[in-house]
Parts: sequence; C-alpha cells; structure tokens
Amino acid sequence: MRLRCLYLLVLMAGLLPLPVEASALTSEFLLANGLKLVVREDHRAPTVVVQVWYKVGSSYEPDGLTGMSHALEHMMFKGTQEVPDGEFSRIVALYGGEDNAFTTDDYTGYYQVYTADKLPLALELEADRMHGLVLRPEDFTQEIRVVMEERRLRTDDNPQALAMERFMTLAWLTSPSRVPTVGWMRDLQNMKVEDLRHWYETWYTPNNATLIVAGDVDPLQVKKLADQYFAAIPSRPLPSVQLPRELPEPGERSMTLNLPGKVPALYIGFNVPSLQTGQSGEAEALRMLLGVLDEGISARLETRLVREQQVATAVASGYDAFARGDSLFMIRAVPAPGRTLAELEAAVLAELEKLKTEKIEANELKRVYAGFLSGDVFERDSVQEQASSIGRLESVGLSWKTSDTWPASLQAATPDAVQAAAVKYLVPARRTVLRLVPTEIKP
Repeated sequence: MRLRCLYLLVLMAGLLPLPVEASALTSEFLLANGLKLVVREDHRAPTVVVQVWYKVGSSYEPDGLTGMSHALEHMMFKGTQEVPDGEFSRIVALYGGEDNAFTTDDYTGYYQVYTADKLPLALELEADRMHGLVLRPEDFTQEIRVVMEERRLRTDDNPQALAMERFMTLAWLTSPSRVPTVGWMRDLQNMKVEDLRHWYETWYTPNNATLIVAGDVDPLQVKKLADQYFAAIPSRPLPSVQLPRELPEPGERSMTLNLPGKVPALYIGFNVPSLQTGQSGEAEALRMLLGVLDEGISARLETRLVREQQVATAVASGYDAFARGDSLFMIRAVPAPGRTLAELEAAVLAELEKLKTEKIEANELKRVYAGFLSGDVFERDSVQEQASSIGRLESVGLSWKTSDTWPASLQAATPDAVQAAAVKYLVPARRTVLRLVPTEIKP
C-alpha cells in the first residue's frame, strides 16, 4: 500500500502520463461468428470477472417501444432450456460467485465474478442465454410489473430523478438519447412478450457483443474456452444504426417543474460533442473544462458559489467524453437556504461567462489532471473496473486502447484550447435550463 501511495504521489507531482503497461497485458481476439473477446490479465488475486456487453440500449429503441432493452435485461434471468427460471443466479451463488446486469442508453451488460477456476462455468452460462433464452408469456407478465414498479419508485416518486428525466427530454430535441432507459410508463403498459422476443433475436447475437474476461487467466486458454462455448452460436445480420446526434445549435430551452418535495434544484446543460463527434482535441478540452469548474474544493464553482458567495449548498457537474454520439455538459446545483433559484442561476451563468474571458491558469489544469490520474490509478486497481472500462469503450464504438492514450491526450489540452471550448460551446443556443420548484407534499 505504501509503495502504491508513493507511486501516486510521484505521478501527481510530476504529472506523468499513466504507463501503458496494461496494453501488454491485454489480448484481443475475434471469433469466426463475430464475437469480440478481450482478455485483461491481472494475476494479483485468483479471481476472474466475465462480462458480456451487447451494443443495444434505450437510444436504439423506436417510439412506442421504449424500455425494451431494460425489460429484456430482466428477462435474461428468467431461464433457458438448460438453466430454468431462477437457476442462473442460484448456480452462481452456489459456486461462490456474484452476478448482475445493467442497461444504459447505449449498451446492456451482464457480469459474473468468481474464483478463477470457475471461468468455464461463467462462459457456459453466458453462452447459453446468448442464444437459448426462453421468453414465456407468464414470466413476462410478472416481470413487466416489476419493471413498472421500479419506474414508480426510482423515477415517478422521486422528484430529483423525475426532474432529470424531464431535463433530458428538453436537452435532446432530436437525439434518441432523450429516451429514458427504463422506458415511458405507457410503453411498459402496452409492451408484449413478442416485442422482447424480436428485440432479443435482433440484437443478442455474437457479432453484436463483446466478451470481456479479466483476472488471473491465460489469454490462449480463455480463447480456447470461448471457442468451445460460443463458436457454435450463429451470427445474424444487424440493423444499420447511426450515432446519436443533435442539432448543432438547437436554441435555448427552459422549463420550470413544480413537484412535491422539499429541495429545489437547478439543472443547466449544453449540447456538446463527444470524442467520436467532435473535432480533434475538443473532447479533451471539454473534459478539462469540467474539472476547472467542479473537481475538488479549489474548483471554481465550489470556491466561488458555495464558500464565497454562499449562493449554493451543493454543485455537481458531468460530461461523458466517451458517449456513443453527442454528449451533454451538465451542471446541477442546490440553492443555499434563503437564496432563490433565480439568484443561483444568475451566479452559475456568470461563472460560465467568466470562463470565456478570465484566463485559465496552467496550474488549474495541472490540478485537474492530477485528480484525474488519482481516480484512474484507483480504477485500474479493481479488476472489475478494468473490465468495465474495456466494455464501455468497445460498446460505444471506441477501442479499449483509448483508455491508455486518454491521459496523455488530456495532458496535452492547453489553457487556450480549454477556453476556446467554453467560448464555442457554453452558449445560449446550446443551453437547457430546468428549475425544480418544490411544492407542498400532500398527506
């Protein structure tokens, strides 16, 4: 532990890019049926992580059938001819493992974690449900009720989550990224098991999947096992898909949302490009700009809005440089007691304007980069996070190698480039504002 901490301090002090030794420990294979296999060796502990990522999520879904990717994720645990309903997770637990799944707008992923000797079991289970899922109407009827209840609890009855959902529909005028991952309630109510069967047969095919194996493994042995369990699954033609894109300057949009609750909140976002859709260096500049605003106690929003002006009690921001298509540069803030949403909005927008005229100091970027390195080092310390990083990149059309080159790309972002990104993208024509105003909670 002491050596790792010392190494981290050296990285932060000298601002050295992370070593790319991970590349030497990563092997890539392509099976004849189109399944991509990426193996990340990490021999520190006798464990293995197996993940299967499918390139499909809510941004792929047509109007009227939203929520299918997430509903199908639920059904993937309802059984095959070989592994009956309820047995998948029971088998995993029986052999000391853990399993789960997740759905986003761009991908759906499944994972298992075991001791390394259980790798064949994990691969056999995933291969079985990749092509042998049994979608029974009675199982669907039960599970879609679970999904609808999940939507009620996590979104409809949660003012902050509901506000974020409304914000996304406002921020994305034309992009399919506006679709909520859980789906609209009316679509869930009208969904049929035949809809999910078609979705499964369309997208759950080896040539639309990435198999990630990370841990105490030998790449050639993993390849041999992958061939054994997956090679016989036939590929299928895939529909043509486009990157989710938004209008260049959709126009300024705003909404005031009155919901039962106690905490007001302000959401501000700008339509911006990702690494895939922007010009060279823009995604890196936007990522560093995010850090200048809101990463660490010395960041501008924390320093000026929370401590100096005391107009906010909390500020958070986000930007996904690795989105499948266009992205959002977002800020969420909560006003301090006695301060209004209008005051907070004016203060946030004033700070954003200062980015365009106030010089961005090199030391600010050094601080942001050091913080990034700190998080990246600890992420690479987790075998599961290593696998997830590979899966996320591969599932949006980027190479897993991007994670090795990204640190140096960030370090190359200059103060002028970061300021130019603010001037170009943090403009009213790209701006969405949502004000969450709490109303009295009725008994």
